Amino acid sequence: MRWREHQRTTFLVASGLSTAGSFAGLTAKGWILMDGSGNPMVLALHFAALAMPTLLVSGPAGVVTDRLGCETVLIRSQWGLFGAGMLGAIAIPLSDGALQISLLLLSTLLVGVASAYELTARNKYCALLVDGPGQLAPYITSFSVVFNVGKLVGPPLGGWLLAWTGAGPALAIDAATYLLPIASVLWLIKPNRTQEHRSVAGAGSSLRAAWTGSGPVLRHVLRYTALACLVGFFHPGLAPLMARDLLGPSPQALGLFTSVLAAGSISGGLVLQRHSRWLSQRPALLLGSCTVVTAAAQLAMARFSQPATSSLGLVATFAIGAGTACLLSGVNLISQVGAPMAIRGRMAGLGQIAFLGGGGLSGLLAATLSLTLGLRGTFALLGTAGLVVGLIELRQRGRLRLELRSA
Repeated sequence: MRWREHQRTTFLVASGLSTAGSFAGLTAKGWILMDGSGNPMVLALHFAALAMPTLLVSGPAGVVTDRLGCETVLIRSQWGLFGAGMLGAIAIPLSDGALQISLLLLSTLLVGVASAYELTARNKYCALLVDGPGQLAPYITSFSVVFNVGKLVGPPLGGWLLAWTGAGPALAIDAATYLLPIASVLWLIKPNRTQEHRSVAGAGSSLRAAWTGSGPVLRHVLRYTALACLVGFFHPGLAPLMARDLLGPSPQALGLFTSVLAAGSISGGLVLQRHSRWLSQRPALLLGSCTVVTAAAQLAMARFSQPATSSLGLVATFAIGAGTACLLSGVNLISQVGAPMAIRGRMAGLGQIAFLGGGGLSGLLAATLSLTLGLRGTFALLGTAGLVVGLIELRQRGRLRLELRSA
């Protein structure tokens, strides 16, 4: 029992350190793109390059995970992340101007492709590290908390490295930290592989079969998540622009802004972890509440997103972090504990399509709106839409219940 707990902690820590390096690199890339172009559409393309591959890749990633096994796919995807990170690091000293921007966007695109495989495999892999069904929900949400701690540490690290030594070291750290989960899985962790159920080739192993077999509650969860993310998950792509308007034009300001977002994500994740089993059985209550919190914070940003009201703007930023983190962690949690083991890889893939695909489109939508309405007008419009979507979900399906499956 203690050995299994030690393995779970090891995997969490290794993944958290990798996440910190990854967000340092993403922060550095975002600042380089903002500084080099000054165009919010380039920032939206940067986040879309990270998120949009899920629309094409997450489905096949889920199928491959269920067929080959989550451990195999997890290791291969981490090597892919390492190679994509190295491309971004190499692009800094070897290129400039439009070529450098193109290479950075290509690096992020490849990270997005590899991440789609990594997340589907990692979600299913969690079930191989727990001792029983009752531990799965708390462990998945603990993983989310550690992930968001990495988000908290990574952005200021990226901002400080940009200020002290330039972009190269930040991107080099990003690439190197992907080696930590590989080492932990290869040499330090011995999962219960007999617990994994794989699918076999045929119609029953398709993404459509998983969608059909997941049941009406999980299908509604995925559809609702896509809609909620479309109107409320644009802040990752526009974070440099939001930070500039709220705090000023410096890498440190971007680091502070994203750290406040991450602090909100950690707080939301801790609340979700504490009540994970209860909330996972009430998907509409969980996801609808997250949408309402995020939308209310966006409406507050429409009023306070300027240096004169930066303190109130940071409070709203914190709430955006909490609401979106619980939404994304919630759909991961619900799709895993509510689905049979044999389709959990594909369910993780469908969850990625819903929240990152919706988020990628949301970033492009928000960037387009910001060019005509301005940032505050964009917050007001999308915040109002999100509030309506969340309140309708709570009113119509607030009592919806989900039956939990065994690990």
